[in-house]
Amino acid sequence: MPLPKIIVKLDRFLSKYDQNNKVLGSAILDDEVNCPSHAPTAGNVPRGKSPRDLSADTGSGGVAQGTFYNYFKSRQDVLNKLLPYMGRQMLDHIASSLPRTLAGPVREEARLRAFLDYLNAHPAFYRILYEAEVFAPEAHAEHFRVLVTGYKGSLERAVERGEIRGFDEAELEAVIYMLLSARSYISMHYARDGNGQAKAVPEHVIKAYMKILTRGLFSPA
Repeated sequence: MPLPKIIVKLDRFLSKYDQNNKVLGSAILDDEVNCPSHAPTAGNVPRGKSPRDLSADTGSGGVAQGTFYNYFKSRQDVLNKLLPYMGRQMLDHIASSLPRTLAGPVREEARLRAFLDYLNAHPAFYRILYEAEVFAPEAHAEHFRVLVTGYKGSLERAVERGEIRGFDEAELEAVIYMLLSARSYISMHYARDGNGQAKAVPEHVIKAYMKILTRGLFSPA
């Protein structure tokens, strides 16, 4: 099985795991379980699971255990391959959701909504991102480099169109990190219910986010 296919199946498996409110990553993001030399036994499976449970979980995502162990040797190895794939998938989803005719704050609102739509479809994304910060720091840093570079280009084009004024290059980069942080905390606080299930972000949250942009970043200097 080519590597991209197993990555796709792993993505689906993680999303299914998270949507069912199970202990996400116990079967995938655990070094003791992932190493080929540590195939599931009664002594090293996640708490509350049996080796049979783990086999069933992995198989339900279309990932045969033997195939999985052939491709991934550790938690870092999983994250090094999975985060770039999901990061590009997220960016492609956002880009395809933004009509070229959109500009200014309207485009930023559409960007936010597309991002939240992606998280609803891939609830494991932030778990993977946070795990990568610790266990795959190079993949984590590269993800943010790609994210910030693309966002910077978008805001620079907005500057050229006269939609953003009064911000120099260094300030725009700082704004990008502020917006990314806002999106992250919005999703964590508002995009999940008390049981960890995905839910729509209330409109008043998006309205407040847009007020910050229209009265700040996109306001006349």
